[in-house]
Amino acid sequence: MGRYFMEIAYKGTRYAGFQKQKNALTVQQVIEDALSVLLKQPMHIMGSSRTDTGVHARKNVVHFDAEDPLPEHLLYQLNAVLPHDIAVHRIYPVREKAHARFSALSRKYEYLIYFQKNPFLKDFGYYFPYPLDKATLDWCANLIPVYKDFRSFSKKRTQVKTFICHIQEARWEWQHDRLIFHIQANRFLRGMVRGLVATQLQAGRGKIKPEQFRHIIESQDHRLASFAVPPDGLYLCDVQYGTDIFPT
Repeated sequence: MGRYFMEIAYKGTRYAGFQKQKNALTVQQVIEDALSVLLKQPMHIMGSSRTDTGVHARKNVVHFDAEDPLPEHLLYQLNAVLPHDIAVHRIYPVREKAHARFSALSRKYEYLIYFQKNPFLKDFGYYFPYPLDKATLDWCANLIPVYKDFRSFSKKRTQVKTFICHIQEARWEWQHDRLIFHIQANRFLRGMVRGLVATQLQAGRGKIKPEQFRHIIESQDHRLASFAVPPDGLYLCDVQYGTDIFPT
């Protein structure tokens, strides 16, 4: 029996998220079905992040266990049978106790906004044809790493024991026709990135004052935050691990 990590990418538009559900098409289900056929045994994968409906991943990481050594051309075979919107980039052996979710040191997300109507960005970003104040957005982003409790940006019906997240990076990247929010942390709450983006956009448009953004964080009340941005613009971009996941 051996354990393996697999790096995957997917366009989330037609999936009800990563995690397997009854009566819904999910990324986990599609990959497990493909692995089961190719390895001729029932397969289960565990993901580093359970991305929501419509959310994309440039790099998500899953782990799985296999009784026998993997076929030499498994990577090629998987990409041949998987649909066009899911790709496997790497498969490599790890220690028996390495865990795609719990061994992760950090995760990085990006949220893409574009200002000019663009048919090539439909499904891949949030079309937002409104003026924004750069200084206000930058001020809000710089405030985020100061805090650790992000209860205000967690959606209801979440099963977590703590709302503490250690933010390593939060910043806006301005380009000529688009805007990207970058955030990296050890963990994220359900709906957290979209909540942070939507509430900052309210400040950037002048709907709320910057100090109100601070108040929303400190209030620990999710009813004060906005979550009104679509999943199309959200990408899981990277998952980082330590060297201790690899066999000695």
